[in-house]
Amino acid sequence: MVSGTPVVRPREQTKAPDAEVPSFGPCRRLDYEVELGVIVGTGNQLGESIPMASALDHVFGVVLLNDWSARDIQAWEYQPLGPFLAKSFASTISPWIVTLEALAPYRVPAFARPVGDPAPLPHLNDPADQAEGGFSIEVEMWLRSAKMRDQNLAAQCLSRGNYSNCYWTLGQTVAHYASNGCNLQPGDLLGSGTNSGPKAGSQGALIEITHGGKNPVRLPGGEMRAFIEDGDEIVQRGRCTREGCATIGFGEAAGFVVPAKTWLSTGA
Repeated sequence: MVSGTPVVRPREQTKAPDAEVPSFGPCRRLDYEVELGVIVGTGNQLGESIPMASALDHVFGVVLLNDWSARDIQAWEYQPLGPFLAKSFASTISPWIVTLEALAPYRVPAFARPVGDPAPLPHLNDPADQAEGGFSIEVEMWLRSAKMRDQNLAAQCLSRGNYSNCYWTLGQTVAHYASNGCNLQPGDLLGSGTNSGPKAGSQGALIEITHGGKNPVRLPGGEMRAFIEDGDEIVQRGRCTREGCATIGFGEAAGFVVPAKTWLSTGA
């Protein structure tokens, strides 16, 4: 969904720790995920993979991506199925695509993995990609509640990070998706995964910032937030800056959360 599209709180199965059976109802632990969206340019033939050396040749550009997550639904369904309904209800992207050519001045080395972490397998480990496969893109997430709007209070920044801290590079993302022969097509959108930095204040999701809801964030006006509530507006912003280069803006990936619907459409 393009920035500005309302986000309807999802309804699905959840199961409280003390409940004997699951129940169906609105999500109670709605969250965001700070990501970068990769827009595929040239795809590949079905059954063929994309080597790391040419992976970025298949990328047209990138957008900001908020991959909304229903954490309580996710906790119930991810074993053994993996998260699906907890993620499929909404994804918000910024309104224009920033091309890789425009991002060329902001290339940096790939994320340095902690000592002891396994190295990528050979098909995802390319020396050139490790040398300059990262991109220095500043990302922020802001929240403004209904009460804050009523009181004319400015939005509060929840986190600031940089895409250069992503564990996997854009090239690795593309090569991995196509490694089983999946045929990527022009216009396909691939998510980078949550962009969380190593320092406090750079986490890419409320569940990380609040330690699972145990340490809520205090907003201007005294409100507390462990997870996103109805009426909250969540805005992701991004930009690239470097001395001697023009600053590149990504626009916003904004979503306004509205209450869960109490009816089910028949499609009639």
